[in-house]
Amino acid sequence: MNKQKEDFFIHESSYLDEGVSIGDGTKIWHFSHILGNSSIGSNCSIGQNVVIGPNVKIGKNVKIQNNVSVYEGVTLDDDVFCGPSCVFTNITNPRSQVSRRHLYEITHVRQGATIGANATIVCGVTIGRYAFVGAGAVVRENVPDYALILGVPGKQHGWMSRHGHRLDFGETDLAVCPESKLTYSLKDGQLRCVELPEDKVLPSELAQGTVPYKKFK
Repeated sequence: MNKQKEDFFIHESSYLDEGVSIGDGTKIWHFSHILGNSSIGSNCSIGQNVVIGPNVKIGKNVKIQNNVSVYEGVTLDDDVFCGPSCVFTNITNPRSQVSRRHLYEITHVRQGATIGANATIVCGVTIGRYAFVGAGAVVRENVPDYALILGVPGKQHGWMSRHGHRLDFGETDLAVCPESKLTYSLKDGQLRCVELPEDKVLPSELAQGTVPYKKFK
């Protein structure tokens, strides 16, 4: 039998430790474990076999797919997407014989970022707003807002829109997302959306996908 606790859902095979805070509308699926003093915001989706915490903060509308561990030292802001089996770490130089539990390195994934399936985020970095880390990439350095990161080690290969489309600037400093039609400006190595500030929620008419990604290619 599944459990409805207040205004969130948790599957009967999953566990919440003492001191955990779960926001309204959040769903936690099979075989997951939320460790003590962690907080998860509203309207999140936590997949199967996910471990979070202890002492981890996750924002609103975050989607964590199956087989992901979000360890102490990691913070996920609102609207972050974590693909299946992506990996976070919290110690750069782990050794079984040397205890470093008091030395966890901080990793911050900022609003709207995507981390693709099987990507690895080496601890101590910041993933910028709406950045897009491709499947299988290994991130060892800070990632700028909207940057597209691919490969091992991860390198920047252009810029992505909030809708997850690679932007083509041609000979100018402006590019238009093919799906949303929002305009993006690139100046001094920083990308910004012209019509919509980065901290603003997408309006309802832009929050629903229209056609599959390959239709835009």
